[in-house]
Amino acid sequence: MTHARLPSPQPPIQVIAHRGASDDAPEHTLAAYRKAIEDGADALECDVRLTADGQLVCVHDRRVNRTSNGRGAVSALELADLATLDFGSWKKHEGHQDHHESPDWDPVPGELTSVLTLERLLELAHDVRAGGRPLQLAIETKHPTRWAGQVEERLLHLLKRFGLDTPPAEGPAPVRVMSFSARSLYRVRAAAPTLPTVFLMQFVSPRLRDGRLPAGARIAGPGMRIVRNNPGYIERLHKAGHRVHVWTVNEPEDVDLCVRLGVEAIITNRPKQVLSQLGRS
Repeated sequence: MTHARLPSPQPPIQVIAHRGASDDAPEHTLAAYRKAIEDGADALECDVRLTADGQLVCVHDRRVNRTSNGRGAVSALELADLATLDFGSWKKHEGHQDHHESPDWDPVPGELTSVLTLERLLELAHDVRAGGRPLQLAIETKHPTRWAGQVEERLLHLLKRFGLDTPPAEGPAPVRVMSFSARSLYRVRAAAPTLPTVFLMQFVSPRLRDGRLPAGARIAGPGMRIVRNNPGYIERLHKAGHRVHVWTVNEPEDVDLCVRLGVEAIITNRPKQVLSQLGRS
């Protein structure tokens, strides 16, 4: 008598906190990442830029004007300069509630406003993993022309210090590197061939419409607008053998669409709400 082999169940969609729980706390602050961990996020997403003195900091924009009380390009400022700025108070002035009054929100005051280095975020993730939780990181590289190649070099050096440059033989990789730059991902793959890489997309290049990805990329990272306007593209990516991680997914109807399309990861500012919608709260 023969028995039909049942298909393996699909793993749950991974929920990645975009710049931390950035709907609740100032983006890229330690408080935002602690909140994302409390909320149950599977992974933390961050952007990294290189300062004038060669430090990797978690800042999205080329300039600090939007997210701090200072001005100037990150690449022209030293870490000591950034440490004097307030990276959190702007959040209160854009119509957001004061989270100090929330019963499930108790951040350390300095963690709401201080610039965050990638090293400090890696330390936080290490502590969480040491406690038995398989927290992952998705690190996006940003590239001023003046630092061509140096961002990846410093990033891989730091990952090696934490033992994160080579994924384990079994189980998920604790870190993946993401970028809109195919050249950046190629550099990462050349230096660390086993490290997962995600090619981020705001639009689909004509030469990639069949589901291919640039050399050096292993995972597709389309924006939510691509998914809404061209859901068939997600099927083509899957047929080409690529996993799909979608950004930035905040609205319930977008979460539902991602579920229907079978994407592997959702990158969101609202990890708590998305986890609840997925039945994982």
